[in-house]
Amino acid sequence: MLKRFPLSVSFFRQFPAFFGVGVTAAIAHYGLLIALVEGGGVHPVPATLAGYVAGGFISYALNRRHTYESSRPHREATWRFAVVAFIGFLLTWFLMHAFTVWLDRPYFPSQIVTTGVVMLWSFMAHKIWTFA
Repeated sequence: MLKRFPLSVSFFRQFPAFFGVGVTAAIAHYGLLIALVEGGGVHPVPATLAGYVAGGFISYALNRRHTYESSRPHREATWRFAVVAFIGFLLTWFLMHAFTVWLDRPYFPSQIVTTGVVMLWSFMAHKIWTFA
């Protein structure tokens, strides 16, 4: 039962690894976001979604190996990861749309808040379901 409990001892080892992987994925995400908005004139919402997808590929590979050390077969973990990532994609769209369109806030601080929310969602969902 402790293995599945989110704040078990493994949490204190896994969350720093998840954070490190997240930084790597965020570099790809934010890099693409900034390049598309500042260099390509793309609106922040589609730009952040493109960045989210790029970061997602990095996140799967590194989290499977370094954070969760999962023995779940790829054929099973991949579709589970995709479900969690899709929900994160929708959260990213909703929050960035709300901040940048409805509230007319700057895209970069909006992305920082959005990243925090989606990071917490993803960590718990992957720990409990994707890689468990």
